[in-house]
Amino acid sequence: MEYRKCGNSGLKLPVISLGLWHNFGAGDVYSNSEAIFKRAFEMGITYFDAANNYGRPFDGSAEETLGRILKKNFSSNDRDRMVIATKAGYDMWEGGPYNDGGSKKYLISSLDQSLKRMNLEYVDIFYHHRFDPETPLEETMSALDLIVRQGKALYVGISNYNSEQTEKACKILNELGTKCIVNQLRYSMFERRIEGKQFEVHKENGVGTVAFSPLAQGLLTNKYIKGIPSDSRIAKHSLYLHETDVTEEKIDKVIKLNKIAEERGQTLAQMALAWNLREDLTSVIIGASSVKQIEDNVKTIENLKFSKEELDKIEEILKGNIL
Repeated sequence: MEYRKCGNSGLKLPVISLGLWHNFGAGDVYSNSEAIFKRAFEMGITYFDAANNYGRPFDGSAEETLGRILKKNFSSNDRDRMVIATKAGYDMWEGGPYNDGGSKKYLISSLDQSLKRMNLEYVDIFYHHRFDPETPLEETMSALDLIVRQGKALYVGISNYNSEQTEKACKILNELGTKCIVNQLRYSMFERRIEGKQFEVHKENGVGTVAFSPLAQGLLTNKYIKGIPSDSRIAKHSLYLHETDVTEEKIDKVIKLNKIAEERGQTLAQMALAWNLREDLTSVIIGASSVKQIEDNVKTIENLKFSKEELDKIEEILKGNIL
């Protein structure tokens, strides 16, 4: 595994990390979740990414699964070799008005509940999951600062914050004496909005960049080249990926990208992850439904380099200039 420093902090993250967004909830097979987690750790994945509402429709069940896996399979020494993160920001428990957002009330309560579910004394990174326009940013950032001072998190980060929001958040945290070390954002060949200004702000403020959905929810694999398989997320009526997302234009691009991946000796998924990591990203968060997926995705690190010709070809395909 290759590890990269997270922003200007001393924390190093693996370039491939495991997210618990899917496949770790109460509706999933525990033995499979356990096997995925154990194999990931064996292969050098040390960063595990959760959130208070992961495991839907059973909010919090992914954290419960994580706690069960840790208690059953790992020692305190193993825990010291892991970076475990969780988040809060989106709606969580039933009933308001304290079940989402960025208030100190919500964030402190949510993390306390998360720690109980995971059976942990602290997390390594606690993220505010989304910018909340209804709460003063000073309050949200002071909550993150308090969480570090209470010893409930070693580091804090933000997620889904745009460049302007990131700049303001970093300034407030710097004044409080707690650095923002990371922003977690959606990024892939099909989702590139953070290029440019966002990356510049991260560099200027010493913030690491962690990308989620680097495979565009599975579109940047060879899974959908010949139609929608019965075991795919779309076929299972995913909340986040729909049949309308699999357009003829995107599949045409996927077919052409797959050809370049084959020439590189990689699967399309491996090439898509490597393409993400060509930038100044700290890590990409993968989701996995099987041990084989973990093994295949980790093989990405065997070829992270691109020639200028390859990058130019990929760019032309993504722009739709190659017919």
